[in-house]
Amino acid sequence: MAALELFANKGYDATSTSKIAKLAGVSEGLIFKHFESKKDLLNALMKDAESKLAEVWWEVMEEENPREVIRKSINLPFKEVDPSEHDFWRLQFKLKWDNEYHNPNKMNPLVDKITAAFEALNYPEPEKESSILVHLIEAISIEIVRGDAASQKPLQQFLLDKYK
Repeated sequence: MAALELFANKGYDATSTSKIAKLAGVSEGLIFKHFESKKDLLNALMKDAESKLAEVWWEVMEEENPREVIRKSINLPFKEVDPSEHDFWRLQFKLKWDNEYHNPNKMNPLVDKITAAFEALNYPEPEKESSILVHLIEAISIEIVRGDAASQKPLQQFLLDKYK
């Protein structure tokens, strides 16, 4: 989708609906036939984000074994991602800096699942341990989406070893 590509690579504010229409090969009027505004178009993309996150986290959320929850969580950023989805993920990370779109609770299901795993494994401060791990997963994910997967790969094994 043209809007996703432009928002992810140029930024929301730097992207006009005329640029979106030109890249998509449609008239600007057609965009406004489906969306009331550029913001409405971005909101539709963000709504898709919720279902994509559920897909990505599904394997972790369904896991019952606490050690496997942690292992699968660590492996999340290293799963093969279709290159066509890189713009989607790039946009998610860009919007973390936009107060209107940043949702600090978006990661809560994953944080809660990892915290429960650390609790089950009797870690002394499961909430803090979970928070640290989620921050690391997010930072690794950002670097991978930026195209630097090779430098992040050693961290995968380091974290797997750390949380045996």
